Amino acid sequence: MKNILVTGATGILGTAFIKSLLKQMLPSQISVITRKEGKRAELEKQGFCAYLGDYNDTTALEKAMNGIDTVLLISSGDQGDRIQEHKNVVDSAKKMKVKNIAYTSRSLTNRATLSNKLMEEHFLTEDYIKQSGLNYIIFQNALYMDTIPLFIGKEVFQNGISLPAGNGKVAFALRNEQAEAMANVMTNQPFQNHTYKFTGNETYSFSDVAKVLTELSGKEVAYTSVEVADFKKDMVQKSLHEPMIQKIIGFNLDIKNGQEATVTSELENALGRKPTALKEGLKQLFNL
Repeated sequence: MKNILVTGATGILGTAFIKSLLKQMLPSQISVITRKEGKRAELEKQGFCAYLGDYNDTTALEKAMNGIDTVLLISSGDQGDRIQEHKNVVDSAKKMKVKNIAYTSRSLTNRATLSNKLMEEHFLTEDYIKQSGLNYIIFQNALYMDTIPLFIGKEVFQNGISLPAGNGKVAFALRNEQAEAMANVMTNQPFQNHTYKFTGNETYSFSDVAKVLTELSGKEVAYTSVEVADFKKDMVQKSLHEPMIQKIIGFNLDIKNGQEATVTSELENALGRKPTALKEGLKQLFNL
């Protein structure tokens, strides 16, 4: 890989990826595309080839890909037509004769039985990339450990954890470690149409999360698995909109049904060390 374009470069995952990439590449070898002029100018000052545009701006995408041999497509948010946005990036890469593409997908057990239908978009993107003729690497990343505070809420030490996730387990991994592993693979491994499953080395239920938080904080944190109807009623009372409620419920039901429980050693292999386990991760995330 001589040079790379990173889409979604100013998001949390993109920022962490570039930080790791800079250990092995010069800023001048890294192109970025961002929707905000202020961030574009800032990145340009740091030596990056920085472009203004987004996933729907094919003219900007093609300009940013001129002379590029590798593109990292960081998954778009789900507010717009994510599939079309991803197709725009893949199509632009083909048009500009980019050799390699990598994509940040999700590690899920069975696409046919997903409750969170938004996750199917990751698999559809994988299909499109595989049909594109580009050399590819797919990174199927486990659910970020960093999302645990979002799942369990700010008042976890007062109210405990109440979710419709049953006893389902998740192979949580820290986002910055997944980003580091992606950078290591992309700079050291050939693009030979391979899929990596980047997961933690263990799976954890929300009961495990509650036990660890109790141990770390000294405050009793209990986990209660609630019914979907009761959980939805609570979310409505908190003034969440219906699409957001359904997305949260979908995540929890997929956890309950074992979609997030796959464990591999591929993240450890790419990092060259064991990924951060739950206790140390929660200690960092909650400043305990």
